[in-house]
Amino acid sequence: MNRRTFLAAGSASLAAKAAPEYDPVMQAGVYVWTQHYSRQGRRAQDHIPDICAAFARAGYRDVELMSLFFEPGLDQITFRALESAGLKCSTVYNGGPMHTRDSARQTIAATVELAQRILRHRPLDAVVFNPNPVGRPKTDEELKVQAEALETLGWALLNSGVRLMLHQHAPELADNGREWRFMLASTDRRYMRVCLDTHWVYRAGLDVMTILKECGTRLYGLHVRNSKGGVWTEEFGDGDIDYRAVAQHLRSTGFTGYLSVELAYDKETQITRPLEESLRRSREYAEKIFGIASQ
Repeated sequence: MNRRTFLAAGSASLAAKAAPEYDPVMQAGVYVWTQHYSRQGRRAQDHIPDICAAFARAGYRDVELMSLFFEPGLDQITFRALESAGLKCSTVYNGGPMHTRDSARQTIAATVELAQRILRHRPLDAVVFNPNPVGRPKTDEELKVQAEALETLGWALLNSGVRLMLHQHAPELADNGREWRFMLASTDRRYMRVCLDTHWVYRAGLDVMTILKECGTRLYGLHVRNSKGGVWTEEFGDGDIDYRAVAQHLRSTGFTGYLSVELAYDKETQITRPLEESLRRSREYAEKIFGIASQ
């Protein structure tokens, strides 16, 4: 082997080692079940074993539950239901006010306590967190306080081995994404990653692919659903958002975070089949588009 061949082979080997390995984790989000039971005048948290069993029958192996499922008195029911259904719960969703110092201290303490309570019983990889909106644009000073609070929360969670992911709805993306972009620019990647809710980007009137690319290496989770004519569909499928383009970007960046199928209903959403069936069909669509399987 001459010098040129040797160097070429070495470069190819280094490139292969540096190539990103695309390996997302499929999840299902629980939010749609709160709507499902609310339509019947019931509470989802009173049906935790049924929800977990339905997720498992629909082919999911990992779920994202909301903090209300882990409230004292309910947490043991949830732990048993997850175990019985053979489900992981790698992430938990929480929120709270973070724009004032007093409220932020309370929210941080409650969120850390939530994570530690779960960790005493099961593994937990990340908290997906959405700072509460206040019904108006937050001031620059409030955004500074919120950014500092998010870093503090991320640091505190990391001490327990849990990551923090910033979630957003439409309010955080108002005024050309002012609040969301402020949080990314004012925090350290070590303490805060991103869980991007793609359809709320769409509803905020921003370009999904632009915001997705702005996440960069901070992207650690995606909440995915779709709509037709702006109305959420009962299952995850083709619609207003081009998820093939999303999948192509994730492959190119070697995404290894969470891909959470989070169905939701609008008032106009047409319900034509049982929710469990829609969850199964959504999983099959996600597996096809993103080239992954539920683990």
